[in-house]
Amino acid sequence: MLKKGFKILLRVLLGFVIISFVSTLIFRFVPIPVTPLMIIRYFEMEDGKIDKDWKSLDEIGKNMPLAVVTAEDQKFAEHFGFDLEAIEKAMKYNEKHKGKKVKGASTISQQTAKNVFLWPGRSWIRKGLEVYFTFVIEICWSKERIIEVYLNVIEMGPGVYGAEAASQYYFNKSSSDLTKKEAATIAAILPNPIRWSASRPTPYIIKKRNWIVRHMKYMDLKKL
Repeated sequence: MLKKGFKILLRVLLGFVIISFVSTLIFRFVPIPVTPLMIIRYFEMEDGKIDKDWKSLDEIGKNMPLAVVTAEDQKFAEHFGFDLEAIEKAMKYNEKHKGKKVKGASTISQQTAKNVFLWPGRSWIRKGLEVYFTFVIEICWSKERIIEVYLNVIEMGPGVYGAEAASQYYFNKSSSDLTKKEAATIAAILPNPIRWSASRPTPYIIKKRNWIVRHMKYMDLKKL
């Protein structure tokens, strides 16, 4: 009985691995139509909407990817999905500040994996799957594809997903026409785009935006 159960479990795991790799390879070339978070937010909102407009990395322009890498993951071009130094710092901070807001260390690769394949949450199962899918996309996709998918599926406002939809929503222009300041303002709200707005930035967001603009010149996306 135990042996039969083990064989069934092994087949399920093998099937999961095959399906996850096949779907990831498909999404290497095909735009992601919808994500779990988009569906969840749709039903959470009174006037549920999914505002998105897929654009290639070239069509998005240079300022938006430069701003998000500066704000979210400055070692994006160097790591294989995980910033171990940032994880260590976050663990020490959280250990020192128990009971307060948890500090994260998610890379753009991790956020992309979570947004495309998983649901919001902090359970160990979801976190484990996030680690798995991060490795999968790092194996199957180029860095350019990861940042392209990230910039097309990430939540950037209430019912607003991706750089193009956010650019139109906040600044009434295409993402390719965003100035460094505008792109940095959108990047500054990404930790909580439901609470913050790029069109009505708080003093905290303005301070963060200015920091991002100052540091954008040090980032080199040619490494991707």
